[in-house]
Amino acid sequence: MANILSTGTSALIAFQRALSTVSHNVANINTPGYSRQTVDFEARSPQFIGAGYVGRGTQITDVRRVADDLANARLIDSTGELARLERLAALSTRVDTLMSDKATGISGIWSNFFDSVSALSSNASAPAERQNMLGQANALTTRFQQLQGQFDRLSTEVNSGLAASAGEVNRLAGEIARLNGSIGTAQTAAPDLLDRRDQLIRDLVALTGGTAVQQDGGAMNVFSAGGQALVVGVQASQLTMVTDPYRPERQQLALQTQGQTIRLDERIMGGGIGGLLEFRSQVLDQTQSELGRIALALGTSFNAGHAAGVDQYGAMGGPFFNVPAPVISGHAANTGTARFSTSVDDLGAITGRNLVVQFQAGAWTATDAATGVAVPVTGTGASGDPLRVAGVALALDGAAQDGDRFLLEPTAQAARGLTVAITDPSRIAAAAPVQVQAALGNLGSGLPRAVRVVDAADPALRTPSTIEFLDADQYMLDGNGPFAYAPGDTISANGWSFTLDGIPSAGDSFIMAPTAPGSSNNSNAALLAGVETQAALNGGSLTLNGAISGLTTAVGSAARHASYAAEAQASLHEQAYAARESISGVNLDEEAANMLRLQQAYQAAAQLISTADNLFQSLLGAVRR
Repeated sequence: MANILSTGTSALIAFQRALSTVSHNVANINTPGYSRQTVDFEARSPQFIGAGYVGRGTQITDVRRVADDLANARLIDSTGELARLERLAALSTRVDTLMSDKATGISGIWSNFFDSVSALSSNASAPAERQNMLGQANALTTRFQQLQGQFDRLSTEVNSGLAASAGEVNRLAGEIARLNGSIGTAQTAAPDLLDRRDQLIRDLVALTGGTAVQQDGGAMNVFSAGGQALVVGVQASQLTMVTDPYRPERQQLALQTQGQTIRLDERIMGGGIGGLLEFRSQVLDQTQSELGRIALALGTSFNAGHAAGVDQYGAMGGPFFNVPAPVISGHAANTGTARFSTSVDDLGAITGRNLVVQFQAGAWTATDAATGVAVPVTGTGASGDPLRVAGVALALDGAAQDGDRFLLEPTAQAARGLTVAITDPSRIAAAAPVQVQAALGNLGSGLPRAVRVVDAADPALRTPSTIEFLDADQYMLDGNGPFAYAPGDTISANGWSFTLDGIPSAGDSFIMAPTAPGSSNNSNAALLAGVETQAALNGGSLTLNGAISGLTTAVGSAARHASYAAEAQASLHEQAYAARESISGVNLDEEAANMLRLQQAYQAAAQLISTADNLFQSLLGAVRR
C-alpha cells in the first residue's frame, strides 16, 4: 500500500507541475520572445524486493524551453538589418518628399524665376517686369533657405535619435550583463530568464546591428555590427555622445570601455543607429551639398552675367546675389594659428564633396572626407599663391603646425547664405553696356549683330570707338589698322565684340558707344535668361537645369531603393520569425491536447491514491475486528 501511495503521489506531483507548465505556456502566448516550455519525465529508481525490482513512480527531471540556436541567431541578424533599413527608408522618404513636392521643392520656383528673367528680356524697361523678377528671385532664395532649414531640423532629429538610442543601448547592455550573472550556466538556467535575455539581445541588436556569441559558462557576449564589444560576460560597455571635432553642432557616437573613450566610425554601425548614421552621411549630407552646389553655381554664374550688363542708371551691374564663400573649419585639436579665407576658383571643378586639408611634413595635402581618396592640391598657401583644391582657393593666414587639419565644405552651407543683393528694380542690369550703330550714310548692306561683352572688367569697355571700312576686306579701328576682314568675321576690341550681317562698302562706319541710362536694351537680360542652360558644372558638362533634375532624381532613387530594400528585408524577417515560432512558439491546439492528456493522467494518479486509501482503510477495519 505504501508503494501504491508513493507511486501515486509522485505521479500526482509530476502531472501537477506539467499542468502548471502548460498553463504557463498558454498565459505567455502573447509575450514577446517567449519560448514554449516542456517537461521531461523519467521513472524513479525502482525498489528491490528480493524477487526483482518494483517501480516507484515518476518524476520530472527538467523543465526546458523549446529553442533552436540557429533560428534565434537568424532572427537576431534579421532584426538588426530590418531596423537599419526601416529607419533609412523612413528618413530618406521625408527628404524625397521635400525635394519633389511642388509646395516645398525647388524645381517649380526655379522655373518661375527664369520665366521672369525671360519676360524681362521681352520688355526690359517695364517696371512691372523688373519688380516681378526681383520678387521671384527673393522667393527662390527663400526656398533655398527653407530647404536648408528643413535639412537642419533633420540633422537635429538625427542627433536626438542618436542620443536616445545610446541611452537605450546602455540600458539594454546593462540588463543583459546582469542576466548573464544571474543565469549562470545555460544548462541550469531558468527558461524564462533565457527568453528574457534573448529578447533583450534582439532589442539591442535592433539598435546597433551585430551578433551575439555564447561563451563558455553560458554567458552571451554581444558585439556591434563593427565588432565593438557591447557586452562581455557581466561587463557592459557604455555608448556616449561626443561632438564632431570640426562641427560642434554635429553629434557622434563613442564607446566607453575599460576607462577609454573610443570614437566610433559611422560606417561600422548597424541597426537603427546605423540607419540614422547612413541617412545622415549618404542622403542628408549629399543632398545638402548638392543643393548648395546648385545655389553656388546659380549665384556665381548669374552674378558673372549680371556684372556684364548695365542698369537703368547707366551703371555697370553689380552682384545680383550674395553668394556665401565655401566653409572651412579647423579640427578641435589643431595647435597652430593657421586660418583660411576661401573663394571659388573654378566652379566647374567643385563637386560638393567635403575634403580634409592637412598640413604634414611641411606640405599641404587633401583627401575626400568620406572615402580618404587623395585630391590634388596646388599652390603654397602663401600670399598671392593660395592653395587650390577641387575648385576652391584657400588663402592662408597664420602658421600651421604639423598635423593640423581642416574640413573644407565647398557647398554644404551655400543654400543657407544665398540672398538677393539688390532691392531697387532699376538696378537690374538688363542692358548690354555698349551698343553699336551703323552710320546713316552707309552704302553697304552690313548691319551689326550679336554684340557681346567679352571682358566686363576691361577699363576701356565703355570708351566710344569707331570702326571704318576702307573697303569690303579691311577696316580701321579708332584710326588704327588696317585690319583684314572677311564676311562673318568677329570684330572685337576693348572687351566687346560683334559681327555684321551683309557686306560693308568702302567708307561705311560703325560706332560703338556706351548704353545710355534708361535704355530699353534687353541684350543682357536675354543672356541672363540662358544661365540655367549654361554647362557650368562638372567641368562644363552639366547645366544648372540638369543639376536640379539630377538632384531630384537622385534623392527619389535613394528613397525608393531604401524602401524596396526595407520591404524585402521585412519579408525575410517574417520568414525568420516564422521559423523561430514554428519551433518555439506556443500552439494553443497543442497545449489544449497536452492539458487534456495531463488532466486525465492527474485524475488517474488521484485515483491511485484513493485506491491506496481504500486498501488502507480496509486493512484498519480488519484489524479492529
